[in-house]
Amino acid sequence: MKHRGRHRRRRRGQALRATLAGTALALTAAATLISTSQATGSNSPGALTPLTSASETGRLRLNENLVAEDTLSTLTRSMGGNVGVTGVLASADHAMRDGADCSDTERAALPLEPVATRAYCWAGDDARTQQWLPASVTTSGDADDDGQWGGQRVILAGWTHNDRAAGASATDRGLARVAFIDATDPAALKYRWVLLVAPRDGGKDFGAVRSRMGGMVWYQDKLIVTAQNGAGQDDALLVFDLHRILKAGVNSGVIGKVSGGYSAHGYQYVLPAVGSYSPAGGTCGSGDTGANPCFGSLSLDRTSTPDSLVATEGLTSGDDARTRIWRYSYSTVADREGLLADDSLGRVDAREAYTTKAGGLSGVLSHTPAGARKADWYVGHTPDSGGRHGTLWRQSGSGTEAVQCTADQSYACWGLHTASLSYWQETGELWTLSGTGTDTVPERVLYAVPLAAVDRSLG
Repeated sequence: MKHRGRHRRRRRGQALRATLAGTALALTAAATLISTSQATGSNSPGALTPLTSASETGRLRLNENLVAEDTLSTLTRSMGGNVGVTGVLASADHAMRDGADCSDTERAALPLEPVATRAYCWAGDDARTQQWLPASVTTSGDADDDGQWGGQRVILAGWTHNDRAAGASATDRGLARVAFIDATDPAALKYRWVLLVAPRDGGKDFGAVRSRMGGMVWYQDKLIVTAQNGAGQDDALLVFDLHRILKAGVNSGVIGKVSGGYSAHGYQYVLPAVGSYSPAGGTCGSGDTGANPCFGSLSLDRTSTPDSLVATEGLTSGDDARTRIWRYSYSTVADREGLLADDSLGRVDAREAYTTKAGGLSGVLSHTPAGARKADWYVGHTPDSGGRHGTLWRQSGSGTEAVQCTADQSYACWGLHTASLSYWQETGELWTLSGTGTDTVPERVLYAVPLAAVDRSLG
């Protein structure tokens, strides 16, 4: 569905951008609620350093592992067939609150500069947000260049269970789920939860996927998420097929096959994994000084040729260690839609890699401006201590820039406890989530900032 009606939809995208610009939320006042004492930035991380040696880039190699088609077909058939994204959205049972209806505490999590033009808070009556943490975001702007999926605009928000929450059960621990958000009407977002699972017993059963969900990208019909749940994880990335969303017919606390059908721990829908990518050099965090990277965040770069998956590592080997950021090309083979480009042995190699002195990264984005030869890399930094805004750095091989937003020249202008970054090419918006990694509920906000406004703020 990538190129249908491309020119007509580009005109619609231009109209949508104009509409959003004319109806931008008046959220500047909310930003002033943040005191200067909260806005404490980090030292500049300097320019990116390319990784060029085979031994360094070889650490980033992945092996592709796909689930047998018979296994997937068996599970799909047993659970009554694919429901699809459209089916999930049609049964959306929670309405998001517009930024104007968010509390002062929620709006205080928004960036100081540049100001968010759209912001949404989760439904106040949604009990499923109380013991969970938002971690990643991707959109139908990633999935297709017209920004739509089946005629709808969609946002996917990945959440992981907060295992430190009081009353967490053994079944809850490490669970991963995705909010499927119908964003077709910018004034009335609504969503439904879908639990991530993995097929078992040749497709006769399924079990829970347990992940921190630090990164997530929806490209064509595939959703790739970080599988890392701590050092030693065998898989680096998990792959899901958006044409294989299934309905659980039994409502119980069990995950998997039960008497009378299938149950998903109270969730109505499940998304089963169709494959994974594992580190070729060994489990994440292993090797000399932990040189096999653990994946932290992901994003899509549609300005590269071919389109590429961008990644940053989530764990480094020491406080003074540099953090790696890199990219993999997506496959251009017709029957491999949404999968990474591999060789005849199923090996996936990084196409480009750098290190940065920016630590504690909570998001990464690569984007090449029109007419430019090199990409700009945007990396989000979250302070180690709570209650402080983060920094969004723009890095390249020649230097680093960030907004200075307070009298003491702090760089802490970005959102509070932000998650991954996702660029919606059709509208020019940079999307992210706040509230990741914290135990407090009020800070959880989904918001968008025009990437052009970010660049203007950098001067």
